[in-house]
Amino acid sequence: MNRTTVALLAALEAVIVAAIGLAICLVPLTVLWAAQYHLAGDFAIVWRATADIWLIGHGVNLTVSLDPQLVGSLGLPAAAAPFQVTIALLGFAALTAGLGVRTGSRAAETPYRATGAVFALGVFFLISVLVTATAGSAIVEPSLWQGFVLPTFVYALGIGIGFVFAALRGGREQSAERGVDRTSDGGPSSSGRGAAPAPVAMAVRSRVAAVPAPVRTAVLGALRAGSAATAIVIGLSALILTLLIFGNYGAIIGLYEQLQTGVAGGIALTVAQLAFLPNLVIWLMSWLVGPGFAIGTGSTVSPIGTALGPLPGVPLFGVIPSHGYAFGLAGVIVPLLAGFLAAALLRGTRRTQTDGALALVLTALGIGVVAGIELGLLAWWSSGALGPGRLHDVGPNPWLVGALAAAEVAVAAVIGLVVGGRARR
Repeated sequence: MNRTTVALLAALEAVIVAAIGLAICLVPLTVLWAAQYHLAGDFAIVWRATADIWLIGHGVNLTVSLDPQLVGSLGLPAAAAPFQVTIALLGFAALTAGLGVRTGSRAAETPYRATGAVFALGVFFLISVLVTATAGSAIVEPSLWQGFVLPTFVYALGIGIGFVFAALRGGREQSAERGVDRTSDGGPSSSGRGAAPAPVAMAVRSRVAAVPAPVRTAVLGALRAGSAATAIVIGLSALILTLLIFGNYGAIIGLYEQLQTGVAGGIALTVAQLAFLPNLVIWLMSWLVGPGFAIGTGSTVSPIGTALGPLPGVPLFGVIPSHGYAFGLAGVIVPLLAGFLAAALLRGTRRTQTDGALALVLTALGIGVVAGIELGLLAWWSSGALGPGRLHDVGPNPWLVGALAAAEVAVAAVIGLVVGGRARR
């Protein structure tokens, strides 16, 4: 493919990525509009609601200013003054980043990877500007600069991860080809793969190669094992949340019935809750790590104790028991198990430079720091303000989550490195 074709395909893919995220909001809201209002009224209201939801799904803050009569009818005196909604519906961000990984992987397979990435991001930025400019109303107003920047940043993050995956895959293929060449009669490899790497990649590899081998091995091992520990913790948290949803199915259905949203409203509410599911997974992760999370100022849901006030009418909140979860402090096994497994696999499958006690401890600390930073960032992104008054503080404390996760994973990583080393010998 030539440069123009790569640019056009990348731009088209960016349009498709944005369209998928917007359609997930627009379709159920259009169905609700048609069912409840019989296609009467201004469809622009449906579009603005779609744009607002899509933007908040990528971390854009919304400022809400309710009419005084509406505030009086709702009985929410704290909503009389304008308030912000800053909590992100991470399902949309996860979708955009995941599709961005695909965009990055495809662009990396072409000779013009930079061109593909730049055109994809440029088109996605223009779409974000258009969506932000048409969003908002007299009641809800999104942050303009965040609307321009944050959706594009999420997409760029996914593209960058796609480039990393492609580079790792290319490195494995080149290593395999070199192994084939060594076993052959000395002739050149006949494989068409393993094209010459880009100048930027070559410069990065040369700089990495200049780092002393023990340091490079320890740092890369810590990054790999720390990220693996993060993935294990999040995966097990998602599994536990799934079991809790099935176990509290009756309570969730009861909340649906109390809301009396009807079929169309129930569909729209379900889509919104699916977008909120990643937040709940991260909240449960913070509970397993130890600090827990809050649903309103002064509330807490943690292994040590649970104190809840009135909860928003979200059916999925039925998985949160008023007296806490029965398994208590046993949840700390999850981050410990993740740190142990990640370190053991690292030491058991690679020749890491951790033969000395000091090097072993430093590598374990690095694994813990990486996992703590990643889990802390996830906790920070999943928290924020959900409404006025006490709902200004919702979600986990990222500093406590990061610090405790780093300590727990590091302690388990020491044991895992020792056990993995013995298994390798």
